[in-house]
Amino acid sequence: MILSKRQLFVILSVSSAALSVVVEPLKAFGTQATTTNGVQQMNIFQALVLGFVQGATEFLPISSTAHLKVVPVMLGWGDPGVAFTAVIQLGSIAAVLWYFWGDLTQLVVGATKAISRSDYQDKDFRVSLGILIGTLPIVVCGLLIKKFIPDFDNSPLRSLGAIAIASIFMSILLGVAEKLGTRKREFSQLEMSDGISMGLAQAMALIPGVSRSGSTLTAGLFIGLERATAAKFSFLLGIPAITLAGLVELKGLLEVGFGDIVPLVVGTVSSAVFSYLAIAGLLRFLKTRSTWVFIWYRLVFGVVILAAIGAGVLSNQ
Repeated sequence: MILSKRQLFVILSVSSAALSVVVEPLKAFGTQATTTNGVQQMNIFQALVLGFVQGATEFLPISSTAHLKVVPVMLGWGDPGVAFTAVIQLGSIAAVLWYFWGDLTQLVVGATKAISRSDYQDKDFRVSLGILIGTLPIVVCGLLIKKFIPDFDNSPLRSLGAIAIASIFMSILLGVAEKLGTRKREFSQLEMSDGISMGLAQAMALIPGVSRSGSTLTAGLFIGLERATAAKFSFLLGIPAITLAGLVELKGLLEVGFGDIVPLVVGTVSSAVFSYLAIAGLLRFLKTRSTWVFIWYRLVFGVVILAAIGAGVLSNQ
């Protein structure tokens, strides 16, 4: 049975309300996170849940950062911190490498052969170069933020209110892209310019709540890519950026010490498993359906958070 937009909106609204009902029982599984050298400590159950949240949302256009901030706060566990969430993203990288190993091998081998024969018009070379160049905007913007806004991780942009507004804004933008996108070009028709366009959109994900997958998928639809093609290229484009972010934070954790390493491992493995399932599910979904379910979800998600803050149920931190 195909649901109408009104029915879907009602279902999502009820689901959001139901989430607040199950919050109290789940609190019994964990206490407020403590810190070691400024790093949030999670127990195994909390790490397992956060790994699921990371894996289930990293590659869906709904913002893993937003959910990793909102879900533990709603459960009374506190914000797990940027370091913890960035490191368990390595599980997502393992999943996307695993899933797209054949495509990645083809791109690397094809690009290498193209360079050896100076064939710079080769498709594999141009797509690979597009991924590399498309990674530069988020790297450069990230470095600039680190240099000029050293306390960015604790800035108002990471507050629940800001995340909710970003979610609502991106739901509207994705809706416009869904309406205006021609969705005619397949993966075999990708160009280097597509990597640049989606790379610029990917840099927007430095703002919590925007969603790296959401911003790149939106850009892909605007430039005429098919939904599944835009999602697949978004996943490939995200490999360098997410890997760099995870390795940088892992290096920082190793320097200051994380305390109990087991929850970090559990969270990373959980993230890998659910990321793989999310990738496979989303690609299969987008081959036959639109992104409207995510558009309405993001809109409801943002509105519910703002309503909870206004009602005093959540603190705007």
